[in-house]
Amino acid sequence: MSTPLYRVKADFFKTLGHPARIRVLELLSERDHSVAEILTDVGIEPTSLSQQLAVLRRSGLVSSRKHGSTVIYSLTSPEVAELLRVARSILTGMLSEQAELLQDLQEPLAATKDRRTARAGRRTRRTA
Repeated sequence: MSTPLYRVKADFFKTLGHPARIRVLELLSERDHSVAEILTDVGIEPTSLSQQLAVLRRSGLVSSRKHGSTVIYSLTSPEVAELLRVARSILTGMLSEQAELLQDLQEPLAATKDRRTARAGRRTRRTA
């Protein structure tokens, strides 16, 4: 019995579910990087980075090659970079909608504060 496609997709997105892995993929979307370069930019312990890179390699999202004593990582497909761009676009839209909602929620508060300030100013002038 084969695994349903939705489960395979869920496992794929679980692979993307770690901030360090996303950051590594973002870096590799720009260009190939050595482990040392990735380590500097991601800012996690070397053992943790090694684990995250292993997860990405096992999932087939990245590949590695040796250049002398240096290990260089790259994306296995430009579609990974495209996926990250699409995710950024979706998040931008979601956050824009939330910002608009926040603004709508704050407008009545601002108007109420303005009215209170105006009333307080009138009372101060009357008592002076």
